[in-house]
This record gives sequence, C-alpha cells and structure tokens, in this order.
Amino acid sequence: MATRGLVPGLAGALIDVPFLAHVRRAVEITDSGPYGELTRYFAGERGRIDTALHTLDRFDGLDFAARATAPALFGTALRDDVVPPSTGFAAYHHYAGEKELKVWRFNAHEGGGGEQRAAEIAFVRSLFGG
Repeated sequence: MATRGLVPGLAGALIDVPFLAHVRRAVEITDSGPYGELTRYFAGERGRIDTALHTLDRFDGLDFAARATAPALFGTALRDDVVPPSTGFAAYHHYAGEKELKVWRFNAHEGGGGEQRAAEIAFVRSLFGG
C-alpha cells in the first residue's frame, strides 16, 4: 500500500492480506508474525509503549491507503492470525481509490490462494481493456 499511496499514476493495485495495516489493532489481538515480538517488548518496556506505537504509526499501511488513488483489488481471510481480518478490513476502508474486496471465509494467511490469483488476473486484464 505504501507504493500506491506514494506513487501517482499507477494503473492499479493488488493488495492481498495487507500486512502491517492498523498495527495498533493487530498488536492487541494477535501474537503471530511480528506482533508477538512487539507484545513481548511492550511487556518489558511499559514506559516506551506510546513512543513505539507512535513510531510504528509512521509506517502503518492505513496512512498510505488513505492517499492511494489507483483502482485496487483487496483480499482478506477471516481466519488469518498474521493479518487479522479487522486489520485487512481497515486497510480496505481507508483506501481512497476505487476498490473491490474478496473475503475468504475459511482461509488463513494464504488468503484465497489460486482463486485470489485468478481474480487478480481478471482485475489486471480489466484495467488494460482485456
């Protein structure tokens, strides 16, 4: 999402299980991926939590999503503990450009796998008139 938020004129964006979006929420609800490292750090450095989260806000995908204008196809999986669904939905809702969302009810971090790839191919073809 950072590229989509920083580079104007892109034809489109494929954003599947958007990692590092809504970091504050992810840290509160999962210990998977890098979030477990953060919660362990916060447990021992309670006085630095606000400073660390403030720093992480500068890299949060939500800020970049709000600046994006290219059409996008998102994918999120409802059983993903690495990119919790609520953070994927937050990325989608913050995205400023035209967008579409595929939701995979029974999948984890693999998202929609081959079906998501097929949807992405169709999306890219539609961008270029194919």
